[in-house]
This record gives sequence, structure tokens and C-alpha cells, in this order.
Amino acid sequence: MATAHANEGTVPPTPTVPGIGTTAALTGGLMCLLSMSSVQFGSALSAPAIAAYGPFGTTWLRLAWAAFMLAIIVRPPILRYTPAQWRMAGLLGACMAGMTLCFFAAIERIPLGLAVAIDFLGPLAVATFAFGLGWRLVWPLIAAGGVLLLAHDGNGWIGDTTGVLFAFGAATGWGLYIVLMKKAGNAFEGLQGLSMSLIVAAIVATPFGLIDAPRMTAEGVVTIAGLALLVPLIPYALEMIALRRMSTSSFGILMSLEPALGALAGFLVLSQPMTALQIMGTVLVVAASAGATATGR
Repeated sequence: MATAHANEGTVPPTPTVPGIGTTAALTGGLMCLLSMSSVQFGSALSAPAIAAYGPFGTTWLRLAWAAFMLAIIVRPPILRYTPAQWRMAGLLGACMAGMTLCFFAAIERIPLGLAVAIDFLGPLAVATFAFGLGWRLVWPLIAAGGVLLLAHDGNGWIGDTTGVLFAFGAATGWGLYIVLMKKAGNAFEGLQGLSMSLIVAAIVATPFGLIDAPRMTAEGVVTIAGLALLVPLIPYALEMIALRRMSTSSFGILMSLEPALGALAGFLVLSQPMTALQIMGTVLVVAASAGATATGR
């Protein structure tokens, strides 16, 4: 009786199902790997389109096609969203447009591996400074050394100043993108946030896309529709779902593989050779990225 009385009003512990958290993390990790592969090989396969139709025109049509295709699938209830949801979609959409425009402008001018390595400095810096200054500043320094090695082909420095500046612009956009994508995933149901953000991104990119519009052909419009699936539609959708299943630190650790995948895609698809120094540079960037996110958890 005493035992029964003592237990009255006590809420029994919620039963846990073994493996649910692990399964979610593994699923999220697989989505990240698929996303990174899609981005890097999609970027490498885009080189002919960028050369023919220009980076801004190609990016604009990519975003427009991706927004159109996802809107048909998701059918977002535009009139039902709150002002806060509209602000979130606007911020993420503008960030997507800026990040994508800068990245494709960069890979038109500098090797893909170098562009991706510089691009990753954005989320690396965000992850590092988010956990305070102190000794963790060693990670951006290691990554910076890796980028320098990537930028040297054994004979001299590669890439031009404009391409490097575009890559740094993409890096800034990527750091903001991770934070905003996580928030948008929580603010909207399903892929509605991504759909609305892509619509905004396509609108923001329109003035830049019109610069390259005279170069566009009917064949180019169709070709870019296919490329839009590889970048940005499939990767953005996978990343939004993955960020719901895993922490941002785990996401960052997996994203540290991006520079290596970028260099591999550049080598396999574009036949962009890598010297021993450049391979070492890729290793340093990956190690710094993983170290920064792992020690910040």
C-alpha cells in the first residue's frame, strides 16, 4: 500500500525505442553525402553551360526552374503564411541567390577545387567563432593554409582576383545559408519553406540573369532545366530534411568533405589536375573543417 501510495501521481518514464536517434542521424548523413555529390558533380557538369550562356544567366534559369518544379510538387499556400514566415523565406531566398550567383561566377574563373575550398571557409568561420575565440582559431588558420596550397599549382598562383572574390562571396552566403535553412525548416511544414525561398531566390537573381539573357538559346533553357535538378533542387531539399534529423555540428562535420568532393569532381569531369601540394591543401581544409565542428559540439 505504501508503495502504491508513493507512486500515485508519478509520471512513468517515456519508453524509448532503441536505434531511432541513430537511424535518423544515419539517414541525415546519407542525405548530406548525396547532396554534396549532387552539388559538386552538378557544378562540374555545368561548365559547358556556364561557358556558353554565362554564369548569371545559367544561375538565374537554374533557380527559376527549381522554383517552378518544386512549387508544382509542394503547392505552397502563399496567402496563408505569416509575416514572420515571409521574412524567413525572403532572407533565405536572397541568401540562396547571392550564394549561387557568386559560386558559379567563381568556378567560371578558378578551378572547382579551389573555389569549393574557399567557399567552405564561410561555414568554417561561423562554426569556429560561434564557440568563442580562444584556441579554436587554429582551425581557420589551418584551413587558410590549405587554401593557399590549393591556389598554387607548383609553378605559380592560379585563378584571378575576381574569381577569388566571388568565391569569398559564396563562402559568406553559405555560412548564412546553413543557419537560415535550419530555421526555415522549423518554420514551415515539409518543403514549403524551401519552395517559397526558391521563388524569392529566382526573383532576386532575375536582374543579374538578364545580363546574360541575349546569350541564351532554346536548347540552353532545356539543358539548364536538367542541371537545375542536380543544383540546386535536389541538394537543397536533402539538406533541409537532413538538418531536421541531425545537429548543425554533425552537419558541419559531414560538409567538411565538400572540398575533397569538389577537387575530385574537377579532376574526373573537368580533367583539372592536382599536384601533391594541392592534394595536401585539400586534406588540410577537410581536417580543419572536421576539427572545428567536432571540438565545438
